[in-house]
Amino acid sequence: MILVTGASGFVGSALVARLAREGHRVRACSRRDSGPLPPGVQRVRVADLGPQTDWTGPLEGVAAVVHAAAHVHVMDAAGADALDMFRRVNVAGSLALARAAAAAGVRRFVFISSVKVHGEATPAGRPFREEDPPAPSDAYGISKAEAEQALQALAAATGLELVIIRPPLVYGPGVKANFAALVRLVRRGWPLPLGAIDNRRSLVALDNLVDLILTCLHHPRAPGQVFLASDGQDLSTTALIRGLGAAIGRVPLLLPVPAVLLQVAAALVGKSAVAQRLCGNLQVDIARARQLLGWTPPVPVQEGLRRAVQQGADR
Repeated sequence: MILVTGASGFVGSALVARLAREGHRVRACSRRDSGPLPPGVQRVRVADLGPQTDWTGPLEGVAAVVHAAAHVHVMDAAGADALDMFRRVNVAGSLALARAAAAAGVRRFVFISSVKVHGEATPAGRPFREEDPPAPSDAYGISKAEAEQALQALAAATGLELVIIRPPLVYGPGVKANFAALVRLVRRGWPLPLGAIDNRRSLVALDNLVDLILTCLHHPRAPGQVFLASDGQDLSTTALIRGLGAAIGRVPLLLPVPAVLLQVAAALVGKSAVAQRLCGNLQVDIARARQLLGWTPPVPVQEGLRRAVQQGADR
């Protein structure tokens, strides 16, 4: 039996569906009902993810856990109160689940962390690697880094087979937020001043991330490891928009505005962080997953983009 937390979320629901298709026994754990589950999947509701959560029932008979539930980052979350909430759910809540899992005899625990453990940007041509020291810059990233450290200590003390996965931006059917907004802009044919951006960003298609999670659930060399995830092909913002246009069947109207002008204009209106995401680099190196696990992202970038826009990424 595999327990998936966050089973009603973007990643969790796709993972549950894939596990069910492949014949695994799955227990889908979430705070709320999210519609029908695949045949044979058990549903369990946990109202709160925190240090006092009772995991006795959900963990009964479970051999492996994929912990995808989290208090997710929001752009305006700042200050001590925000960090306290992230820590309560992402650190104390995750540790309580892992402790209960170890006590219940769970063999493997796959923790879905975040590239934000490393920070928000990379120098050109120098991607993040798993061994790089943590350098989170927001409350969400701090909480994920602290959760990783606490889980690693617990695993060392109990023998729980811990695997940590740090994805960058995940896109696919049903994705929301900034990626969905970009899809809408391309679909509507609005002119975009992003035709001269020569950056590099690592993304990971939802199906590729799910495939890596499944590999980490079963591979004998996965325990004790941290893996970065991506499609294995980094894109500039300009190339991403062109790829979205090709997937939609529309040639995007891209204006070749220099990146430095976009960054200055964004700073003047208090949107420097947005400009950083559009113009800056954030790359990850997936050599460890390739070498240790023999894993190769099964879905090419353009196919991942096609699946995202054809199945409602902008709805």
